[in-house]
Amino acid sequence: MSMKIGFLFNHDMLHQIAHTAPIAAELAADGVDVSVLCSSAEQEQRVRAFIPPDMPVRFVRLTTSGLANIANSLTGGVIPFRRLGILRQNLEIFAGFDALVVPETTSTLLKSRYGLKNLKLIYLPHGAGDRSIGFRGVTRLFDFVLLSGNKVRDRMLRSGLITPDNYAVVGYPKFDTVDLDHVPRIFDNDRPTVLYNPHFDPLLSSWGTMGEQVLDYFAQQDRFNLIFAPHVMLFQRRLHASLEHRRIRLRRKIPQRFFSLPHMRIDTGSSLSTDMSYTRAADIYLGDVSSQVYEWIYRPRPCIFLNSHHAAWRGNPNYAHWLLGDVIDSVAELPAALDRAMADPARFAHLQEQACRETFGVSDGTPSSRRAADAILRFMQRSPVPAPAPAYKDMRAKAHLSF
Repeated sequence: MSMKIGFLFNHDMLHQIAHTAPIAAELAADGVDVSVLCSSAEQEQRVRAFIPPDMPVRFVRLTTSGLANIANSLTGGVIPFRRLGILRQNLEIFAGFDALVVPETTSTLLKSRYGLKNLKLIYLPHGAGDRSIGFRGVTRLFDFVLLSGNKVRDRMLRSGLITPDNYAVVGYPKFDTVDLDHVPRIFDNDRPTVLYNPHFDPLLSSWGTMGEQVLDYFAQQDRFNLIFAPHVMLFQRRLHASLEHRRIRLRRKIPQRFFSLPHMRIDTGSSLSTDMSYTRAADIYLGDVSSQVYEWIYRPRPCIFLNSHHAAWRGNPNYAHWLLGDVIDSVAELPAALDRAMADPARFAHLQEQACRETFGVSDGTPSSRRAADAILRFMQRSPVPAPAPAYKDMRAKAHLSF
């Protein structure tokens, strides 16, 4: 079966790439006509790192108008004008594919707003967390959904976001890109290392109300190393907004006094923050709602969660990961929580192992990216052959293009 499949990367940062790029390599190895669509040189460079140079993959650089770039800059990225502009101004390219594989949901505008009804949209969520934003109605706009495990599948089925015949459980392709047994050495001492990994959500993140206190605590003690590696989006923008929680917050700066301490590493967005270097190197996880905790528990270790927004979290599926460690309500409780983690590091190991199986529940030895590629091929083979795409000028008229 002849088919053209595109892999779209259209985000300000690079953290989504490892989730779907390995699948592109697998499909290209099968002889599928594969194109990688990037909106920056940095994206293309990162994708190429996951695809062998002799693989017949076409790379396409997507562009948008200077107006969209200026608007994006003026709003600090709070409204993703550039991302929207990339979609709106490259419709002719997108219309040339049978399917587009994406790790995010903005691309559904290609169907819902811009008229590309014949284009199959295939979604693999970039992460396997519990936040409600990962279980929104927009998921229903995808033709096919690739899921990491039974946990996400069951919740999406209960919510009516997927149907019994439009998904596949494939595992976690990002794991295929990492040597999970390798433990990077970050510090030149043998102290236990804590990874502090706050999210960027203006309501849920611990950084705005507790972050500086956390850094102060670790700066003033000599028992632990600290890696401060927040979600890469936290320091990408100064202003964070959440339509879901109707909250806007100005992101606090990091005081200079923390940058020169030998037992603390501050990393606000390097590749080490997204390639699991820090989740492999540390001994104790300290965070709030980031899905990175699920990458952490592939090897069970202590977790401590900061309830900075006074959530009534018990029984709430959006906080299911808080069952995997200690939950504390203030930084004053942190020393005792660290003591408990050191005294009984396996205290939550059984729950973490169970959560890992449910979250990344495929273990037959087949790489997840291979499993995802096979699922895509089966889906495409049973999908009806689409009618020829309308002329671009007709699509443009139908789409009512605007920001």
